[in-house]
Amino acid sequence: MNVAIIKYNAGNIFSVDYALRRLGVTPVITADPETLMKADKVIFPGQGEAATTMRYLRERNMDRLIRELRQPVLGICIGMQLMCRHSEEGDVDCLGIFDTDVRRFRPQRHEEKVPHMGWNTLLDTRGPLFQGFGPEEFAYFVHSFYVPMNEHTAARTDYILSYSSALQKDNFYATQFHPEKSGKVGERILTNFLNL
Repeated sequence: MNVAIIKYNAGNIFSVDYALRRLGVTPVITADPETLMKADKVIFPGQGEAATTMRYLRERNMDRLIRELRQPVLGICIGMQLMCRHSEEGDVDCLGIFDTDVRRFRPQRHEEKVPHMGWNTLLDTRGPLFQGFGPEEFAYFVHSFYVPMNEHTAARTDYILSYSSALQKDNFYATQFHPEKSGKVGERILTNFLNL
């Protein structure tokens, strides 16, 4: 299987590469448009800041390229947030694949720390990414911004409020949490994605 990881100015790309290799898949890390268009599956991972990253993608026409991909695409963490319409992080317009905005967590109580960091529950999971899942599975999160519940929500997590921990629309899938850092649960999600 030909799996491509989008190479851009974001962290965490190599941990996704390593997670896929553990599953027996050797991905290619690339920014080459032709390679990305021809891949069987594309992963858009990362950790970073929304406005800086969107500027980087636009300068290289990668924003248009990502929107035009027709094979299964998986966005992870900042990858998911950049697939949305707009982000409060840097007040920037994003890719607009998911018709929803990204908002900053606003703690209401002292114990509500931002960033939301650590293990939390995936609730109300639906769609092929979560095939074989029980009612409550745990995944690993690190984020200060969130995507509200919306028509594309494929999983919900509660922290300060209920928000979308996964999205799906057409061939685009996305997780706010890090499958590559989520143990057996993350492996199952990556396997389900590879099996699409």
